[in-house]
Amino acid sequence: MHPVFQSSRRDFTFGPWKLSAARTHIMKSAQAERLADELHMPSLPEMMFGDNILRIQHDRGFGIEFNATDALKCVNNCQGMIKVACAEEWQESRSETEHTKEVVKPYDWTYTTDYKGTLLGDTATLKVVPTTEHINTEKLKAREQIMFFEEVLLFEDELHDHGVSSLSVKIRVMPSSFFVLLRFFLRVDGVLIRMNDTRLHHEADKAYMLREYTSRESKISSLKHVPPSLFTEPNEISQYLPVKETICEKLEFPEKLEPKAEASLETMCVKSK
Repeated sequence: MHPVFQSSRRDFTFGPWKLSAARTHIMKSAQAERLADELHMPSLPEMMFGDNILRIQHDRGFGIEFNATDALKCVNNCQGMIKVACAEEWQESRSETEHTKEVVKPYDWTYTTDYKGTLLGDTATLKVVPTTEHINTEKLKAREQIMFFEEVLLFEDELHDHGVSSLSVKIRVMPSSFFVLLRFFLRVDGVLIRMNDTRLHHEADKAYMLREYTSRESKISSLKHVPPSLFTEPNEISQYLPVKETICEKLEFPEKLEPKAEASLETMCVKSK
C-alpha cells in the first residue's frame, strides 16, 4: 500500500540559490494519455507525478531541475528491452486501458531512464564538461547541521506486480554545501536489479557543481549470496550490484550572461556510446 502524498511546496534560499521542491497529486488519466502520445509510449508509469519537481536556480537564472516528464524522454524505446515471461501479459493488461484498437508497439516497459537533470536558463546556462574530480564523500559524512531536506517521488510503477520501477530525487542542504541524489531503481522479480544514480554536489565557495552518474546492474541469478530481503532496499543492495558505467562531470557557472538557447535533450540524458 502506497503512502498518501499530500500536496506541498517548500522553498529554501542558499546564498544566491533558490531551492524549490513541489509534491502534488498523481497525474490525471486524460493528461497522462496525452503525454503518453507525445512521448510515443503506450502508457505512462502507474504513479506519474507530472507536477512534482526539484528545482535549483541561481538568482542569475541558470540552474538545474529534476522532473518526471523529461526523465521519461530519456527512456530508450527502441532497444534494451527486458524480455521476461510476464512482459506480454503486462503489455496486454495495460493496453486494455487505452482507448484504441491499434497494436501496442514494443517499448521499454521498465521505464529505465539515464536522466541526469534538466539545465535551466535562457541567457546563461551551466556548462557541462568532463572531469576526473570526484565528489568528496568523506566531506559529506562530516557532522553538519541539515538546514533543509526534501525527497520528491517523480514516478513509480509496480510492473503488473512483477517488481518495481521508480524515480525519486532528494536534497539536503548544509551550511557549506548542498547535495542531491536522483535515483532510478528497477527490480524485475526473478530477473534483475538495476540502479542509475546521479549525485550532484555544490560547495558554497566553488564556481561549479560536481555531477556523478553511476549505473549498476545485476541478474538475480548472480545474487544468490545476497539475502532476498535486501532486493527491496536500494541503499542496501547497491553494494552488491556491479558498476556498468560511471560519468563524472563539472557543471561550471557562466562567467558572463550571453544569449544561449535552452538546453537540448542531449544534456539531460547519458549519451550513448
